[in-house]
Amino acid sequence: MFREKIKVLDCTIRDGGLVNKHDFDLRFVRQVYKALTEAGVDYMEMGYKNSKKLFSDKEFGVWKFCEDEEIKKAVDGIESKTKISIMVDVGRVDVEDVKPKKMSPVHMIRVASYVKDIDKAIYLVNNFADKGYETTVNIMAISRALDNELNEALHQLEEESRAQVIYIVDSFGALYQESTEFLVKKFKHILKTKEVGMHAHNNQQLAFGNTIEAIIHDANFMDATVYGLGRAAGNCPLELLIGFLKNPKFDIRPILDLISKEFIPLRERIEWGYIIPYAITGMLDEHPKAAMALRNSEKKEDYREFYENLTAGLD
Repeated sequence: MFREKIKVLDCTIRDGGLVNKHDFDLRFVRQVYKALTEAGVDYMEMGYKNSKKLFSDKEFGVWKFCEDEEIKKAVDGIESKTKISIMVDVGRVDVEDVKPKKMSPVHMIRVASYVKDIDKAIYLVNNFADKGYETTVNIMAISRALDNELNEALHQLEEESRAQVIYIVDSFGALYQESTEFLVKKFKHILKTKEVGMHAHNNQQLAFGNTIEAIIHDANFMDATVYGLGRAAGNCPLELLIGFLKNPKFDIRPILDLISKEFIPLRERIEWGYIIPYAITGMLDEHPKAAMALRNSEKKEDYREFYENLTAGLD
Protein backbone atom coordinates (compact mmCIF):
# COMPACT_ATOMS: atom_id res chain seq x y z
CA MET A 1 0.00 0.00 0.00
CA PHE A 2 2.85 2.41 0.68
CA ARG A 3 4.77 3.24 -2.47
CA GLU A 4 6.49 6.59 -2.59
CA LYS A 5 6.15 6.92 -6.37
CA ILE A 6 2.34 7.07 -6.18
CA LYS A 7 0.94 10.52 -6.96
CA VAL A 8 -2.62 11.58 -6.18
CA LEU A 9 -4.41 14.02 -8.46
CA ASP A 10 -7.66 15.52 -7.23
CA CYS A 11 -10.04 16.44 -10.05
CA THR A 12 -13.02 17.48 -7.91
CA ILE A 13 -13.50 20.89 -9.52
CA ARG A 14 -12.84 19.65 -13.06
CA ASP A 15 -14.95 16.47 -13.03
CA GLY A 16 -17.44 17.95 -10.59
CA GLY A 17 -17.84 20.84 -13.00
CA LEU A 18 -19.55 18.44 -15.39
CA VAL A 19 -22.42 18.34 -12.89
CA ASN A 20 -22.98 22.11 -12.56
CA LYS A 21 -21.56 23.54 -15.80
CA HIS A 22 -18.29 24.42 -14.03
CA ASP A 23 -20.03 27.07 -11.95
CA PHE A 24 -18.26 26.74 -8.60
CA ASP A 25 -17.77 30.04 -6.83
CA LEU A 26 -14.29 31.27 -5.97
CA ARG A 27 -14.76 30.78 -2.22
CA PHE A 28 -15.62 27.10 -2.70
CA VAL A 29 -12.64 26.47 -4.99
CA ARG A 30 -10.31 28.16 -2.51
CA GLN A 31 -11.64 25.98 0.30
CA VAL A 32 -11.02 22.85 -1.77
CA TYR A 33 -7.50 23.98 -2.67
CA LYS A 34 -6.69 24.85 0.93
CA ALA A 35 -7.90 21.45 2.19
CA LEU A 36 -6.03 19.55 -0.52
CA THR A 37 -2.76 21.28 0.25
CA GLU A 38 -3.19 20.65 3.98
CA ALA A 39 -3.92 17.00 3.16
CA GLY A 40 -0.72 16.69 1.11
CA VAL A 41 -2.42 15.92 -2.23
CA ASP A 42 0.05 16.15 -5.12
CA TYR A 43 -2.10 17.86 -7.79
CA MET A 44 -5.41 19.72 -8.00
CA GLU A 45 -7.15 19.95 -11.36
CA MET A 46 -9.03 23.25 -11.63
CA GLY A 47 -11.05 22.56 -14.76
CA TYR A 48 -10.89 22.66 -18.55
CA LYS A 49 -9.04 25.02 -20.86
CA ASN A 50 -11.78 25.25 -23.47
CA SER A 51 -11.95 27.73 -26.30
CA LYS A 52 -14.41 30.59 -25.88
CA LYS A 53 -14.91 30.39 -29.64
CA LEU A 54 -16.68 27.08 -29.05
CA PHE A 55 -18.35 27.61 -25.66
CA SER A 56 -20.11 30.64 -24.20
CA ASP A 57 -18.94 32.08 -20.90
CA LYS A 58 -22.57 33.09 -20.37
CA GLU A 59 -23.61 29.43 -20.26
CA PHE A 60 -20.61 28.02 -18.36
CA GLY A 61 -18.68 29.02 -15.27
CA VAL A 62 -15.06 30.16 -15.26
CA TRP A 63 -13.66 26.66 -14.65
CA LYS A 64 -14.75 25.66 -18.15
CA PHE A 65 -12.03 28.01 -19.42
CA CYS A 66 -9.42 28.14 -16.61
CA GLU A 67 -7.88 31.47 -17.45
CA ASP A 68 -4.64 32.05 -15.57
CA GLU A 69 -6.00 35.09 -13.74
CA GLU A 70 -8.91 33.08 -12.32
CA ILE A 71 -6.56 30.34 -11.16
CA LYS A 72 -4.32 32.92 -9.47
CA LYS A 73 -7.34 34.22 -7.54
CA ALA A 74 -8.10 30.69 -6.34
CA VAL A 75 -4.60 30.04 -4.98
CA ASP A 76 -3.48 33.51 -3.96
CA GLY A 77 -2.12 33.69 -0.42
CA ILE A 78 -2.38 29.93 0.23
CA GLU A 79 1.02 28.40 0.90
CA SER A 80 1.04 25.11 -0.93
CA LYS A 81 3.09 22.35 -2.49
CA THR A 82 0.03 21.07 -4.36
CA LYS A 83 0.56 21.56 -8.09
CA ILE A 84 -2.16 22.92 -10.38
CA SER A 85 -3.45 20.88 -13.30
CA ILE A 86 -5.88 21.70 -16.09
CA MET A 87 -7.40 19.49 -18.79
CA VAL A 88 -7.90 20.06 -22.49
CA ASP A 89 -10.04 18.05 -24.87
CA VAL A 90 -8.83 17.30 -28.37
CA GLY A 91 -10.58 19.74 -30.72
CA ARG A 92 -11.74 22.11 -27.98
CA VAL A 93 -8.64 24.16 -27.16
CA ASP A 94 -6.80 26.97 -28.90
CA VAL A 95 -3.13 26.18 -28.33
CA GLU A 96 -2.25 29.85 -28.61
CA ASP A 97 -4.36 30.50 -25.51
CA VAL A 98 -1.90 28.45 -23.45
CA LYS A 99 0.98 30.62 -22.27
CA PRO A 100 4.46 29.24 -21.56
CA LYS A 101 4.76 27.60 -18.13
CA LYS A 102 6.96 30.40 -16.79
CA MET A 103 4.05 32.82 -17.30
CA SER A 104 1.32 30.61 -15.80
CA PRO A 105 0.34 29.25 -12.35
CA VAL A 106 -0.40 25.88 -14.01
CA HIS A 107 2.09 23.02 -13.64
CA MET A 108 0.44 20.17 -15.57
CA ILE A 109 -1.76 20.00 -18.67
CA ARG A 110 -3.67 16.78 -19.32
CA VAL A 111 -4.95 16.00 -22.81
CA ALA A 112 -8.16 13.97 -22.98
CA SER A 113 -8.52 11.93 -26.14
CA TYR A 114 -10.32 8.97 -27.65
CA VAL A 115 -8.15 6.30 -29.23
CA LYS A 116 -9.12 7.48 -32.72
CA ASP A 117 -7.67 10.94 -32.01
CA ILE A 118 -4.29 9.92 -30.58
CA ASP A 119 -2.42 11.71 -33.40
CA LYS A 120 -4.10 14.97 -32.39
CA ALA A 121 -3.44 14.29 -28.72
CA ILE A 122 0.26 13.78 -29.41
CA TYR A 123 0.42 17.09 -31.28
CA LEU A 124 -1.17 18.90 -28.33
CA VAL A 125 0.81 17.20 -25.60
CA ASN A 126 4.12 17.85 -27.36
CA ASN A 127 3.16 21.49 -27.83
CA PHE A 128 2.47 21.85 -24.11
CA ALA A 129 5.65 19.99 -23.19
CA ASP A 130 7.59 22.42 -25.38
CA LYS A 131 6.06 25.23 -23.32
CA GLY A 132 7.45 23.69 -20.14
CA TYR A 133 4.45 21.86 -18.67
CA GLU A 134 4.20 18.42 -17.16
CA THR A 135 1.87 16.48 -19.45
CA THR A 136 -0.40 13.45 -19.61
CA VAL A 137 -2.66 11.83 -22.17
CA ASN A 138 -5.93 10.47 -20.80
CA ILE A 139 -7.46 7.80 -23.05
CA MET A 140 -11.21 8.17 -22.62
CA ALA A 141 -13.94 5.52 -22.95
CA ILE A 142 -11.28 2.84 -22.82
CA SER A 143 -13.89 0.13 -22.25
CA ARG A 144 -15.00 0.73 -25.84
CA ALA A 145 -11.50 0.73 -27.40
CA LEU A 146 -10.69 -2.12 -29.77
CA ASP A 147 -7.61 -4.01 -28.65
CA ASN A 148 -5.64 -3.61 -31.89
CA GLU A 149 -6.37 0.13 -32.04
CA LEU A 150 -5.39 0.60 -28.40
CA ASN A 151 -2.12 -1.27 -28.99
CA GLU A 152 -1.28 0.98 -31.93
CA ALA A 153 -2.16 4.11 -29.94
CA LEU A 154 0.03 3.07 -27.02
CA HIS A 155 2.99 2.40 -29.31
CA GLN A 156 2.50 5.84 -30.87
CA LEU A 157 2.38 7.48 -27.45
CA GLU A 158 5.54 5.69 -26.38
CA GLU A 159 7.47 6.51 -29.53
CA GLU A 160 6.18 9.95 -30.50
CA SER A 161 4.78 11.74 -27.44
CA ARG A 162 6.45 13.65 -24.65
CA ALA A 163 3.64 12.82 -22.23
CA GLN A 164 4.96 11.68 -18.88
CA VAL A 165 1.81 9.76 -17.88
CA ILE A 166 -0.77 7.84 -19.90
CA TYR A 167 -4.11 7.38 -18.15
CA ILE A 168 -6.65 4.60 -18.32
CA VAL A 169 -10.01 6.39 -18.21
CA ASP A 170 -13.07 4.29 -17.37
CA SER A 171 -15.48 6.94 -18.64
CA PHE A 172 -18.57 4.75 -18.38
CA GLY A 173 -17.75 3.01 -15.09
CA ALA A 174 -17.86 -0.29 -16.97
CA LEU A 175 -14.57 -1.91 -15.97
CA TYR A 176 -14.16 -4.72 -13.48
CA GLN A 177 -10.99 -5.71 -11.66
CA GLU A 178 -9.96 -8.28 -14.27
CA SER A 179 -10.21 -5.72 -17.07
CA THR A 180 -8.34 -3.16 -15.02
CA GLU A 181 -5.52 -5.63 -14.41
CA PHE A 182 -5.41 -6.49 -18.12
CA LEU A 183 -5.21 -2.84 -19.15
CA VAL A 184 -2.60 -1.79 -16.61
CA LYS A 185 -0.39 -4.72 -17.62
CA LYS A 186 -0.83 -3.85 -21.30
CA PHE A 187 0.07 -0.21 -20.66
CA LYS A 188 3.09 -1.18 -18.56
CA HIS A 189 4.30 -3.62 -21.22
CA ILE A 190 4.18 -1.09 -24.08
CA LEU A 191 4.93 2.19 -22.25
CA LYS A 192 8.53 1.66 -21.21
CA THR A 193 9.25 5.36 -20.54
CA LYS A 194 5.87 6.53 -19.19
CA GLU A 195 4.00 6.24 -15.94
CA VAL A 196 0.50 4.75 -15.98
CA GLY A 197 -2.49 6.50 -14.41
CA MET A 198 -6.02 5.44 -13.45
CA HIS A 199 -9.20 7.54 -13.64
CA ALA A 200 -12.23 5.53 -12.53
CA HIS A 201 -15.96 6.29 -12.48
CA ASN A 202 -18.27 4.81 -9.87
CA ASN A 203 -21.30 3.63 -11.85
CA GLN A 204 -21.05 0.13 -10.39
CA GLN A 205 -19.42 1.15 -7.09
CA LEU A 206 -16.07 -0.10 -8.41
CA ALA A 207 -14.11 3.14 -8.80
CA PHE A 208 -12.20 2.66 -5.54
CA GLY A 209 -11.73 -1.08 -6.10
CA ASN A 210 -10.45 -0.57 -9.65
CA THR A 211 -8.10 2.16 -8.44
CA ILE A 212 -6.65 -0.25 -5.87
CA GLU A 213 -6.32 -2.87 -8.61
CA ALA A 214 -4.37 -0.41 -10.75
CA ILE A 215 -2.07 0.36 -7.81
CA ILE A 216 -1.47 -3.36 -7.19
CA HIS A 217 -0.19 -3.70 -10.77
CA ASP A 218 2.16 -0.71 -10.51
CA ALA A 219 0.18 2.22 -11.87
CA ASN A 220 1.47 5.26 -10.01
CA PHE A 221 -0.84 8.20 -10.88
CA MET A 222 -4.27 8.03 -9.28
CA ASP A 223 -7.24 10.35 -9.86
CA ALA A 224 -9.84 10.91 -7.16
CA THR A 225 -12.41 13.49 -6.06
CA VAL A 226 -13.61 14.71 -2.68
CA TYR A 227 -16.65 12.66 -1.61
CA GLY A 228 -16.63 11.16 -5.11
CA LEU A 229 -17.99 14.36 -6.73
CA GLY A 230 -18.04 14.01 -10.51
CA ARG A 231 -20.19 13.57 -13.57
CA ALA A 232 -23.13 11.22 -13.01
CA ALA A 233 -22.00 8.44 -10.64
CA GLY A 234 -18.85 10.35 -9.76
CA ASN A 235 -15.33 9.11 -9.20
CA CYS A 236 -13.05 7.29 -6.80
CA PRO A 237 -13.50 9.09 -3.45
CA LEU A 238 -10.34 10.91 -2.41
CA GLU A 239 -10.90 10.17 1.27
CA LEU A 240 -10.96 6.41 0.61
CA LEU A 241 -7.82 6.56 -1.52
CA ILE A 242 -5.89 8.53 1.11
CA GLY A 243 -7.05 6.07 3.75
CA PHE A 244 -5.82 3.16 1.66
CA LEU A 245 -2.41 4.50 0.73
CA LYS A 246 -1.03 4.72 4.28
CA ASN A 247 1.49 7.31 3.11
CA PRO A 248 2.46 9.54 6.06
CA LYS A 249 2.60 12.60 3.79
CA PHE A 250 -1.21 12.46 3.47
CA ASP A 251 -3.55 13.74 6.19
CA ILE A 252 -7.20 12.78 5.82
CA ARG A 253 -8.47 15.21 8.47
CA PRO A 254 -8.64 18.36 6.28
CA ILE A 255 -10.62 16.37 3.71
CA LEU A 256 -13.08 15.18 6.36
CA ASP A 257 -13.55 18.77 7.51
CA LEU A 258 -14.10 19.87 3.92
CA ILE A 259 -16.75 17.21 3.34
CA SER A 260 -18.59 18.17 6.54
CA LYS A 261 -18.55 21.91 5.87
CA GLU A 262 -18.87 22.12 2.09
CA PHE A 263 -19.87 18.85 0.44
CA ILE A 264 -22.76 17.76 2.64
CA PRO A 265 -24.54 21.10 1.95
CA LEU A 266 -23.57 20.84 -1.74
CA ARG A 267 -25.22 17.43 -1.91
CA GLU A 268 -28.53 19.10 -1.07
CA ARG A 269 -28.25 21.22 -4.22
CA ILE A 270 -26.76 18.91 -6.86
CA GLU A 271 -26.89 15.15 -7.38
CA TRP A 272 -23.99 12.79 -7.97
CA GLY A 273 -22.93 9.30 -6.94
CA TYR A 274 -24.17 5.74 -7.22
CA ILE A 275 -27.81 5.47 -8.22
CA ILE A 276 -29.55 2.79 -10.28
CA PRO A 277 -29.72 4.52 -13.72
CA TYR A 278 -25.96 5.12 -13.63
CA ALA A 279 -25.41 1.53 -12.53
CA ILE A 280 -27.44 0.37 -15.54
CA THR A 281 -25.37 2.40 -18.01
CA GLY A 282 -22.22 1.06 -16.37
CA MET A 283 -23.41 -2.55 -16.70
CA LEU A 284 -24.20 -1.94 -20.36
CA ASP A 285 -20.99 -0.01 -21.09
CA GLU A 286 -22.99 3.03 -22.17
CA HIS A 287 -22.33 6.74 -21.80
CA PRO A 288 -24.28 8.04 -18.76
CA LYS A 289 -25.95 10.85 -20.76
CA ALA A 290 -29.19 8.86 -21.06
CA ALA A 291 -29.25 8.29 -17.31
CA MET A 292 -28.50 11.96 -16.67
CA ALA A 293 -31.45 12.90 -18.90
CA LEU A 294 -33.67 10.45 -17.01
CA ARG A 295 -32.72 12.06 -13.69
CA ASN A 296 -33.97 15.38 -15.05
CA SER A 297 -37.31 13.94 -16.16
CA GLU A 298 -40.60 13.05 -14.51
CA LYS A 299 -39.69 9.36 -14.86
CA LYS A 300 -36.47 9.66 -12.88
CA GLU A 301 -37.26 6.60 -10.72
CA ASP A 302 -38.63 4.33 -13.49
CA TYR A 303 -35.60 2.07 -13.51
CA ARG A 304 -37.10 -0.98 -15.24
CA GLU A 305 -38.45 1.04 -18.15
CA PHE A 306 -35.10 2.77 -18.50
CA TYR A 307 -33.30 -0.59 -18.55
CA GLU A 308 -35.69 -2.08 -21.07
CA ASN A 309 -35.41 0.96 -23.36
CA LEU A 310 -31.61 0.72 -23.32
CA THR A 311 -31.58 -3.03 -23.95
CA ALA A 312 -34.31 -3.10 -26.60
CA GLY A 313 -32.96 -4.83 -29.67
CA LEU A 314 -29.85 -6.19 -27.93
CA ASP A 315 -31.14 -9.77 -27.74
